[in-house]
Amino acid sequence: MSTPTPTLNLDSIQGDVLQGLAKKFEIFLFGAITDATKFREQLRDIIPLITTTTQALADAQKIADHKAQGHSNYLKLVGTNIAFSQKGLDALGITDDLGDAIFKQGMLADASAGAQGLGDPGVVTGTSVDPDWDPRFKEEIDFLILITGDSTSTISERLHQIEKILAGSFKVIIQLEGVVRPGAEKGHEHFGFKDCLSQPRVTGFNTPNTGEVPTQPGVIIVGQTGDGVTRPDWAKDGSFLAFRQLKQLVPEFNKFLADNPIPDPGLTPEQGSELLGARLVGRWKSGAPIDRDPTADNPADAADPNKVNDFDYSDDLTAQTRCPFSAHLRKTNPRNGTIPVLQGVQTKRIMRQGMPYGQEVTEEEAQSQTTRHNRGLLFVCYQSNLANGFHFLQKTWANNAGFPIAGTGQDPLIGQNVNNPKTTTGLDPLNVASSLTSPLFVLPQGGEYFFSPSIAALNTTFAAN
Repeated sequence: MSTPTPTLNLDSIQGDVLQGLAKKFEIFLFGAITDATKFREQLRDIIPLITTTTQALADAQKIADHKAQGHSNYLKLVGTNIAFSQKGLDALGITDDLGDAIFKQGMLADASAGAQGLGDPGVVTGTSVDPDWDPRFKEEIDFLILITGDSTSTISERLHQIEKILAGSFKVIIQLEGVVRPGAEKGHEHFGFKDCLSQPRVTGFNTPNTGEVPTQPGVIIVGQTGDGVTRPDWAKDGSFLAFRQLKQLVPEFNKFLADNPIPDPGLTPEQGSELLGARLVGRWKSGAPIDRDPTADNPADAADPNKVNDFDYSDDLTAQTRCPFSAHLRKTNPRNGTIPVLQGVQTKRIMRQGMPYGQEVTEEEAQSQTTRHNRGLLFVCYQSNLANGFHFLQKTWANNAGFPIAGTGQDPLIGQNVNNPKTTTGLDPLNVASSLTSPLFVLPQGGEYFFSPSIAALNTTFAAN
């Protein structure tokens, strides 16, 4: 007997969770509630502005149709979502336990736990770390409002509308702005690699392409098939949101590649540096996976939805000649590339909806090989269980020098090692036992864990009746 396909209420699930809001620009407004009674009353006027998954899909179709008609300009579209931290739930008097200890303690506590937590750099006292975060992220943050749009004027218009509605009930803690990179770099993060190519294909929402394994909806959405945790009824169709501001040291990363080219006699130094970058990430800059294309970039594979994820490392279980164990892509989604094959990899999936921030590398930065301006990724991901999702991927896989086997080293991109440099092996396909030591190229600036409730929950549990 076949298993019935889950029915998802796309009119109630917030839009960014499964689909991703249409965005060229994005504002992240982090706030603290100063008058809970007033805030709950005002929330009634915010709910109609929240973008549902149904609307996000419709917006995506409008954009596709617009492009198909030959238009190159951006449609005026705005998206809005809202999420609350544990402190925000407490401030609103919502006392139900959401069954997620990582969410309940908050990201600052997770980052302060040193190697037992996220491993963020900072001042170490015993086993505790005061992370090197933007101090504003160490203040109480109760909620996050995401606003996306085609232009800064579009999102500013929506932001002013929301601030007017919520006047007198909150204060802004921090506001961050993201922007899609220009020209040919659209869709690429600041190190230059195509991003968000390995999104989970959620049963009941979208169909897997070749090589993609379906993910149960309950891995991303609370209360759905695959979510085995007991939750309050109102939490159904919500999702836990992990936010991280990640500063990227791009000139230093580029210098590291230039200084350490793969020493293959058949490659020029420039080609050796390009190969090193691809083996650090697990993909070429185009997005082509090195497990399929181990020696040279293949943009055609990157552009083909039935090839870009059609690999599982099973042809490279021990040699690492195609893809290192330590590659960012393999560390955070090992697929079938471990011995013995890991069970339950699909329960560790996250839906990533992040956004680059900051200006492009300046000529002065490129020449000095030193970062002068803050740029990086406003990382956002969704999951039904933080202990299986973001927290697990960061602590147990990315930071763990012994995963998937002893001597692998930390994830060369996002792995955190408190204040220590990172040693990584497997990068030279001709000598996989050799190692490279690198500084941290990605520096956490702060973040928080939030819960994105369904529209139904916003109406019945959050807003004043």
